[in-house]
Amino acid sequence: MTQDHLHSTISKAIDNIRLIDTHEHIVAEQIRLAESLDFTYLIPHYLSSDLVSAGMPLDELEAIRAPGRVMRDGLRSGISPRDPGYPFPERLPNQRSSPVEKWRRFAPFWARVRNTGYARCILIAMRDLFGIGDLNEKTVEALSTALQDSNKKGWYHYVLKERARIDMSVLDYGRMDVDRTLFAPSIRFDRFVDIRDLIDVQKLGYDTDTAIHSLDDLVSAMQTDMARKVQDGMVSVKSGLAYQRIIQYDDVTQHEADQAFNRLFRHPGQRLSWEEARPFQDYMMHQIIRQAIEYKRPIQIHTGMQEGTGNVITNSRPTHLINLFIRYPDARFELFHAGYPYHHELATLAKNFPNVYADLCWVPIISPTLAAQILHEWLETIPVNKILAFGGDFIIVEGAYGHSVMARQVVSQVLSDKVKAGFYSEEEALTFGRMILRENAKELFGL
Repeated sequence: MTQDHLHSTISKAIDNIRLIDTHEHIVAEQIRLAESLDFTYLIPHYLSSDLVSAGMPLDELEAIRAPGRVMRDGLRSGISPRDPGYPFPERLPNQRSSPVEKWRRFAPFWARVRNTGYARCILIAMRDLFGIGDLNEKTVEALSTALQDSNKKGWYHYVLKERARIDMSVLDYGRMDVDRTLFAPSIRFDRFVDIRDLIDVQKLGYDTDTAIHSLDDLVSAMQTDMARKVQDGMVSVKSGLAYQRIIQYDDVTQHEADQAFNRLFRHPGQRLSWEEARPFQDYMMHQIIRQAIEYKRPIQIHTGMQEGTGNVITNSRPTHLINLFIRYPDARFELFHAGYPYHHELATLAKNFPNVYADLCWVPIISPTLAAQILHEWLETIPVNKILAFGGDFIIVEGAYGHSVMARQVVSQVLSDKVKAGFYSEEEALTFGRMILRENAKELFGL
């Protein structure tokens, strides 16, 4: 068999796998249906980060990117209500510009970012879903029209099930009332950790219908909330606290945590610094993990690069979590985003700890080349049952589709290379491909 024929055979087999998608943020279809769409719908996040990195002023971006911003805010209100998104709404224009006017302001910065993986993902989705091969002054109106024409009920099912061939996506959306034919909910309990003032406590009490006067009450509220979510079909616990703080959760005593928590009640209008709140925050993370163990739910943790710009990357090193891996051998920790740029650390952790799983979600659109390098390393170092190769990590279904194409290409190329090198047989490669794209996730989440 020639090398080209081998790659073609493996690619066809990988393309035929019905994916289990480990991580999405896709906003409810009702929000999309309520919007008037144009090409800026395609930049709710990721590509917007590259635009800002390339020099596009944030005010300029936000002035043109509705409806993309509307999609992002639909997610933000569910998973991170404290995140202000764009903090200066008074600067936004009263009316939306036409696609042509938006393009005029967008074009200089698009020229700077169209080289990146984020841009290529969107271009793939445009080409395959709308038959438009490029984003430029000649296509921007046609693309905007095609997007609006697609704005009909059933588009999500068509894109995810029929085109991306995704059987189920684990959805981090902050809500349980999601389309269960497409999504399995993963829920964040970060709001029980990232508490800084009495208002945060009062909101939790209201949300959980619980009176919270002490740390024990807070733990009880979290336990009640998780029990309800499990009863309603939650498949995993998610933590995204790497955006707010270092993901090192020290072993603290209840007395130490109590002392810190009680400060919230001494001066009701005062907001604690992260350092002041840390003892009870760390304590609460341990309680959440114990509860997840009780319900046999895996714990998904954001590690590595954060979306957006200006983040503190060192907060998210996966090695910060080692004490949790040691203390809770019965937990299943799914570490996201390959821990990039600390991907070698994550590989070592997954190799050494039976309770650590390695997830490549997001990485194929950060850099397909990097994703291939990481997957090569993982397949040589980590037991294959603990490797998860695809999570689209998008707010919009079109992005999830484009990402699925890029992820399949990465997996096909890596497995072909392994067979060519004599490291695996073709049969082994196809078995491993099915495991890392479907069967491992299916088993981990009990789908």
